[in-house]
Amino acid sequence: MKLQGNIVDIQNKRIFKGEITIKNEKIFSIEEKQHDVEVYILPGLVDAHIHIESSMLVPSEFARLAVIHGTIATVSDPHEIANVLGVEGVEFMIGNGKKVPFKFHFGAPSCVPATTFESAGAVIDSDAIKTLLENPDIKYLAEMMNYPGVLFDDAEVMKKIAWAKHYNKPVDGHAPGLKGDTITKYIHAGMTTDHECFTYDEALEKLQKGMKILIREGSAAKNFEALIGLAFDHFGNMMFCSDDKHPDDLILDYINRLCARAVAKGIDVFKVLQMACVNPVKHYNLDVGLLQVGDAADFIVVEDLINFKTIQTYINGELVFDKGNSLINPVSFENLNNFNCNKKDVLDFRYESSISKIRAIEALDGQLVTNEIIEEALIKDGNIISNIEKDVLKMTVVNRYQNQKPAMAFIKNFGLKEGAIASSVGHDSHNIIAVGVSDEAICKAVNLLIEHQGGICAVSNSEENILALPVAGIMSDKDGETVGKQYAALDNMAKRLGSTLHAPYMTLSFMALLVIPSLKLSDKGLFNGTDFKFTSLTIN
Repeated sequence: MKLQGNIVDIQNKRIFKGEITIKNEKIFSIEEKQHDVEVYILPGLVDAHIHIESSMLVPSEFARLAVIHGTIATVSDPHEIANVLGVEGVEFMIGNGKKVPFKFHFGAPSCVPATTFESAGAVIDSDAIKTLLENPDIKYLAEMMNYPGVLFDDAEVMKKIAWAKHYNKPVDGHAPGLKGDTITKYIHAGMTTDHECFTYDEALEKLQKGMKILIREGSAAKNFEALIGLAFDHFGNMMFCSDDKHPDDLILDYINRLCARAVAKGIDVFKVLQMACVNPVKHYNLDVGLLQVGDAADFIVVEDLINFKTIQTYINGELVFDKGNSLINPVSFENLNNFNCNKKDVLDFRYESSISKIRAIEALDGQLVTNEIIEEALIKDGNIISNIEKDVLKMTVVNRYQNQKPAMAFIKNFGLKEGAIASSVGHDSHNIIAVGVSDEAICKAVNLLIEHQGGICAVSNSEENILALPVAGIMSDKDGETVGKQYAALDNMAKRLGSTLHAPYMTLSFMALLVIPSLKLSDKGLFNGTDFKFTSLTIN
């Protein structure tokens, strides 16, 4: 097969008219040749850090949407499904991904459970990490979120890092806000990347100390604007990633959008493509071609180098996207899950107290971090209830792996005026998390998820809407377009119920993520992520 266009040679920083010949899934030759074809041919785009599960799609369905936007490969941490099903979940992701022509590169999840302060569905210890890292399908040790464990030389944490070094596989970092001596020690322990930088100065310090920085712009955390200025000088040690990408967003755009935004900032296109195509392949030793003779024939055809609108996507020489149509076929698979709790009673969501002051979580739109604030408790019949007027609403986390009493907290900025929303996508242990205007509404939403063995839902006085997630309680068994539409409808319903957040379900899913400060809720209670210990809801 031969293909003509303007060939983008990132390595030599040149663009020339030419012709590519593909034989046996490889680039056989690249020749300079005059022609009238105006499209551009360049290496495929790579998402350098994503949890595929965040799309609520299994890998084979995720791939069908990703290729539409010119993404041919991902560096994927399967710790969401690992927290539910352990190694079996990781093996499901690898196996399902192999059924389609797309280059998934999975890591060994380093923090399952993410902390000892929550109930997960599985444990992956250092012995299991060793077994995973022996597998050639596992390319790296995934993000070491337990940075206190690294800083305090926790024996089990250090064993996991040692096995990654033994197998010569990189270790991903996760170090929000670390600086000075603490980040120095963290890096020296073996962490090679960070995707958690919120500020320019934080990222610059980490770059200067030898870390690679991933600019994260996903459905939840958005750090592109804060960090992109670093790419002018530090492009050689930077990449793009989404971390979490919801299905409605994935339908719209992907890494191509970040390339377009970076070029619009005046960053040289070769620097941008170095970050989007080359750096992830080199850092993680990915099985991905870079448009050189002898490489796997992985490349994309785009209209221009301004908007990066994809016309065609090729993986191993196979055309997988062509002029608006994904050519990856759906595949069949068996659902697997871990859901072992009974329906709840409204009385389970009472919080009995006569104390007038409470600690509340302040959710921040577009951020994973929260603030701790002090609010007046609204008490009715000895039960602290949601204060709709002040937008301080009751929130619960319900253990889905066994029958336990639900944990309670109060949260500001969800804005609901009616009903409740709930999700069994609750990072990282994926227990059920819900917020609502009344105990009755919260109970109704929680029970809807228990009935379906997982999903995201919204309930009002007159309506119930659910996107069922029967695969581990975090992914759908339906196609991407269907899931994207259902998710968009739920997002719209949450906003009709009063939520003012850009992505209410995404924000909700991170309110149980204890490793990111400041105040979060696990199934075991209210947690101070700054001091890394439980705290009381009421204040004497």
